[in-house]
Amino acid sequence: MSGFLAGLCVAILPLLAAGFWLGRRTARAQTLGGLGTPVEHATFETLHTASLAAPPLRAGLTEETARKSARRLRSLLGTDALCLTDQKQVLVWDGVGSHHRTEIMERLAGPLETGRGEAFPLTCDAPDCPVRWAVVAPLTVDDRVHGALVACAPRESAVLVRAAGEVARWVSVQLELADLDQSRTRLIEAEIKALRAQISPHFIFNSLAVIASFVRTDPERARELLLEFADFTRYSFRRHGDFTTLADELHAIDHYLALVRARFGDRLSVTLQIAPEVLPVALPFLCLQPLVENAIKHGLEGKTEKCHLQITAQDTGAEALVVIEDDGAGMDPVLLRRILAGEVSPSGGIGLSNVDDRLRQVYGDSYGLVIETAVGAGMKITARLPKYQPGVHSAGRLTDG
Repeated sequence: MSGFLAGLCVAILPLLAAGFWLGRRTARAQTLGGLGTPVEHATFETLHTASLAAPPLRAGLTEETARKSARRLRSLLGTDALCLTDQKQVLVWDGVGSHHRTEIMERLAGPLETGRGEAFPLTCDAPDCPVRWAVVAPLTVDDRVHGALVACAPRESAVLVRAAGEVARWVSVQLELADLDQSRTRLIEAEIKALRAQISPHFIFNSLAVIASFVRTDPERARELLLEFADFTRYSFRRHGDFTTLADELHAIDHYLALVRARFGDRLSVTLQIAPEVLPVALPFLCLQPLVENAIKHGLEGKTEKCHLQITAQDTGAEALVVIEDDGAGMDPVLLRRILAGEVSPSGGIGLSNVDDRLRQVYGDSYGLVIETAVGAGMKITARLPKYQPGVHSAGRLTDG
């Protein structure tokens, strides 16, 4: 789907540049100041105008996004007026002749129902009104009509009909990308909820059992562990933002490890090597803690001897490199591949496929987890986190208060 949309964008924008705009702009003499031929200059201006109109539309079709993009879209078409509508109302009117709003909406019933464009004359008693003709081009996403782009001009024009149709198709692509972004956000939220559902029963049961074991023998220790438990669960079930910082994620891991150490005692040793430069890096929420929990389960619960867990976070320039390694029981690589592919449910660890999927969704397929393991050889999990990624911003540090 994303490849198709990208191809459609590539196909539409050159058509806009080579069609109506060039025919209109090259008819005018311009001083280009060494920027190239009139055709090259017009192409640049068209693509630049389209790039400025795109960001608001990527947030969907609303009054605010329509208002921010309407003037750019009218500039692409060179019309006296342009309006964007949804199914019920005019969202924005840019240009002259806004008194035609009601008439426009009355004439949109057919195009909004059929999804076909239409051109029709406007009735107007104002002698100085320059708009006498309207061209309607529906805005569709997945064969559903969301609204319309209406270009108003002094007279009927076949060129304007074609140009309005092309601009409407380009707007529809931006709205479809917005719809995909929203679907992606909903998917990430659903996966976080699924991850919480996986973590909470196992973690809560074991943590409360450990705390209960200290209530009579060491009440102060039980109180400390209860605070650790409260801090971790508050972080895990927070509701603001899909992203966090590496510092906050490591802080939550520290709470988690305090409870694990209370449960396993000397059987677990932990080494942390964290470069201060990478602490502000933003990453998907609950991205590293499940990897640590997986290492604990496979490292300690799969064998009786001591286990060492090492967590490192290095600055590699444009990325932060996070490695979580244990010397525990390890896993059959074939079974691991099936777990990551979603073919089987993990029996010992949780969250590996969830974290791998979310990293790929946010950063791209090249940023999935790299896992090295074998039966009896422990497990090494490597995650690469870009320091800067469009759309990836932490909601701010979560305080313990």
